Amino acid sequence: MNHLRILICLLLVSACGTVRVQTDYEREQDWSAYGTYNFYPEMQTGLSDLDARRLLDAVETVLRQRGFQQSEEPDFLVNIYSDTYDRPSGSSVGFGMGGTGRQVGGGVSVGIPVNGNGLERRITFDVIDRTRETLVWQAITTDRFREQADPAEREARLLQVAQKAFSSFPPR
Repeated sequence: MNHLRILICLLLVSACGTVRVQTDYEREQDWSAYGTYNFYPEMQTGLSDLDARRLLDAVETVLRQRGFQQSEEPDFLVNIYSDTYDRPSGSSVGFGMGGTGRQVGGGVSVGIPVNGNGLERRITFDVIDRTRETLVWQAITTDRFREQADPAEREARLLQVAQKAFSSFPPR
């Protein structure tokens, strides 16, 4: 019974997943020149209107915590776009049993998927220098996406995505 509880806990922890992030940036950029931001005017996030608003609020919170001010005449623009795709089963655990006896052999094997199929969401955050109109920094986040998540869970998850994405912005 104790082993079953441990197995269930491990499955639950693996089901939550973490936000993975990849960043890239212009190495020669003078990051100290940036103090203000705004969002790209023609942004098409690919999210529902509600999730887009939650994500924009989360980005505003994170950038404000990092010392940036929103402005009508910003130093940089933030553009966000996303896509969702099916995540195939990651791996499986196999249990098997077999035997032989007097020239007769047999075996049984059962595979139990550890990570079931599901949805992954990739959200890309672009930071664009407003005066040069060039991409200077980018973060691409990938996380598991639950369509059935309630609004509070969605808000918390999108805040976590924004925090993780901008954790290395500006680069040092």
